[in-house]
Amino acid sequence: MKAMILAAGKGERMRPLTLHTPKPLVRAAGKPLIEYHLEALARAGIGEVVINHAWLGQQIEDHLGDGSRFGLVISYSPEGEPLETGGGIFKALPLLGDAPFILVNGDVWTDYDFAGLNAPLHGLAHLVLVDNPGHHGRGDFRLADGQVSDGDDAPGTLTFSGISVLDPALFAGCQPGAFKLAPLLRKAMADGRVSGEHYRGHWIDVGTLERLADVERLIGERA
Repeated sequence: MKAMILAAGKGERMRPLTLHTPKPLVRAAGKPLIEYHLEALARAGIGEVVINHAWLGQQIEDHLGDGSRFGLVISYSPEGEPLETGGGIFKALPLLGDAPFILVNGDVWTDYDFAGLNAPLHGLAHLVLVDNPGHHGRGDFRLADGQVSDGDDAPGTLTFSGISVLDPALFAGCQPGAFKLAPLLRKAMADGRVSGEHYRGHWIDVGTLERLADVERLIGERA
């Protein structure tokens, strides 16, 4: 199984750190955020990783290289214009192949064990959901009997962690260009083709300097 790390965001809410450094290379406890994912994917037995990038993306390629020092083979999908999540994944599909792949948001930190995702996919997607953080109290989706459905702003929702397994068939009929991933997932949910799990371990969406400080505190506690 291959994996893709989404690393094309500008990280505007983390300025001034991201003015001259792409967000995936911002350091937490002395290590670039994206390296935590790469190390975790390698531990889980993943051998090939695709990374998309846009803002200051050459820095990412220069820093990570071919991935050999992580025990990985890294390929890159540069984006000359913002393609949003769906469009970025669609552009990278030729590098990912025809089999289901792991997708990870480059701007989250977690101790989730990716090895659990290296299993047959039943449906078009499998989402890892987490408890709603304070900055996203309304959540995204509902989970019942292992199936994910639209949240509809009802109580009992969970937040999409940015970790998933996707079947390339989810993108059937899509065209090159910018588009969002969520509408594709919601359509698959309506067809009963999205499974999920509730992860209760550590997970932080590193979208602000304050949450970056939270990550560093957690890492310090685990050291």
